[in-house]
Amino acid sequence: MALAYMTGFNNEFETEALPGALPQGRNSPQRCAYGLYAEQFSGTAFTAPNATNARSWLYRMRPSVRHVRHFTPADRPLWLSAPAVYENAPLGQFRWNPIPLPDDATSFIGGIRTITTAGSVLSQAGMAAHVYGANKGMTDDYFFNADGEMLLVPEMGRLRIVSELGILEVEPLEICVLPRGMMFRVELMDGKARGYICENYGPRFTLPERGPIGANGLANPRDFKTPTAAYEEKETPCRVEVKWGGKFFQTEIGHSPLDVVAWHGNYAPYKYDLRHYNTIGSISFDHPDPSIFTVLTAPTGEPGTANIDLAIFPPRWMVAEDTFRPPWYHRNIMSEFMGLIEGQYDAKEEGFLPGGISLHNMMLPHGPDTFGFEKASHADLSPQKLDNTMAFMFETRLPQLVTEFAARHDSLQKDYIKCWDGLEKKFDGTIEGKT
Repeated sequence: MALAYMTGFNNEFETEALPGALPQGRNSPQRCAYGLYAEQFSGTAFTAPNATNARSWLYRMRPSVRHVRHFTPADRPLWLSAPAVYENAPLGQFRWNPIPLPDDATSFIGGIRTITTAGSVLSQAGMAAHVYGANKGMTDDYFFNADGEMLLVPEMGRLRIVSELGILEVEPLEICVLPRGMMFRVELMDGKARGYICENYGPRFTLPERGPIGANGLANPRDFKTPTAAYEEKETPCRVEVKWGGKFFQTEIGHSPLDVVAWHGNYAPYKYDLRHYNTIGSISFDHPDPSIFTVLTAPTGEPGTANIDLAIFPPRWMVAEDTFRPPWYHRNIMSEFMGLIEGQYDAKEEGFLPGGISLHNMMLPHGPDTFGFEKASHADLSPQKLDNTMAFMFETRLPQLVTEFAARHDSLQKDYIKCWDGLEKKFDGTIEGKT
């Protein structure tokens, strides 16, 4: 599988599956090579500033208007869009065990289940957090999401994502972003797969500003990869499904819609290996805010306040002196959906399993459980390697509303709140300094 390297989120890429298929010096020649059609695929307004403008030119066998027509409604009752208000949803801190894989034959799209929603799909603000579980590939079924881009975080099983612009193979400890409107299908390389999805309704993901960190560190642009051109010339009955305005529609066509022979531009799917993340931290005392773990951010009009952040908590050295090293107890304006890809999470060593989920909504307090607090309070503070771990967080400025599926599912840990029961009062006004 050939992959092109990204050297920045808005740099141009060009790739062709047949020699001479990509026009040179112009985007839309009077006649394209090989009898192809030229088509622009735009992910931002035409007049968006250069720094954020996103579009690609595609050279394909048929214009996409031949792929998406005569829609009929489709039913996906467990894939919800914001606002999706479950009136009986309780308020609190939540944690779920891994959602079991389906017993029946289920494709990637058919196995998506919504856990939380935030904002509004119609006003293009906010997000939805989903899990997916699949045991069947999408052979003649294709999908595109007109509502938002999809950030995939595999936890079990490799995915082969066959898109209009080429093929990406994605495994656990990697992530993949599928742009809004991109047609694709998903094959299962290991027969079954499970993971997480962040559906971003707002501005597309980009790299966070590094500020005083400087030019290097965190997720470096060179480590993001986008596919080279590949096409399907398949003249058999196929189905295209679309999510649009929170609803689902489908159409039957007599060919594959993945017929792009060449393309150039900067609006394309991409993947990133989380093991390449260059973690930044304190080498003296205390530890910086968790924003140092941001891989991608989808901004809002308010500087520094994200529609969504993707943060990870990877293996790293802990060296800070006289410091409580795990995440401190806190309340903040962001709502945190967390998942675990492998190993243990240092603030919750018990009860939080790979494939599991926790949700700590805006202004609701959370932090280490009793075991984690006691262990960290009395630990030897010599340098320690935190290893065998990879947790992540979908964080948004909006409240994340729990769906009925999530609130009523057997995997919900109804006694999760008890993990803090042992945090008893330790105050003694007669003793100065540390206890």
